[in-house]
Amino acid sequence: MTRVVFLDRDGVINRAVVRDGKPYPPASVEETEILPDALEALKLLKRAGMQLAVITNQPDVARGTQTRERVEAINAFLSARLPLDRFEVCFHDDNENCDCRKPKPGLIRSAARALGSDPALGFVVGDRWRDIEAGKAAGCRTVWIDRGYVEQHPSKYDFRAESLREAAAWIIRQVRS
Repeated sequence: MTRVVFLDRDGVINRAVVRDGKPYPPASVEETEILPDALEALKLLKRAGMQLAVITNQPDVARGTQTRERVEAINAFLSARLPLDRFEVCFHDDNENCDCRKPKPGLIRSAARALGSDPALGFVVGDRWRDIEAGKAAGCRTVWIDRGYVEQHPSKYDFRAESLREAAAWIIRQVRS
């Protein structure tokens, strides 16, 4: 059974738009910037035999400030440039109480099923507490990329990284040991 690295999108593989210390997704493909170390880090994980699934909350669609088509265009832009195997997206807001919105583990479980993997063999890489909590709820090991946001931090994680490259190196060491 292959292992999956479940990656948050904004702030992990592409630059988040930070306003007043809080991260937001890019509004369009034109505003989307792949982080400098993302391609190298993802290639390292692929060479180590990992599958890569993006798991992303996009509540602005439910809030009416973003369209599903723009979110999917950003995902297609990333998919065309990076070695990603799957995208799982939650378009809901908190008040909809769905199973897919992180910190619930629905996106992780759905991606794992689609890729034929067990979440307990996987790793979640995220830059926000919701990512890490979703990973813990799914039984994954977690890596928090600390981007210095002015918001709640995760209370518990397996590794703290400053970049996706550092996160990938740690994951590979864990798999090999």
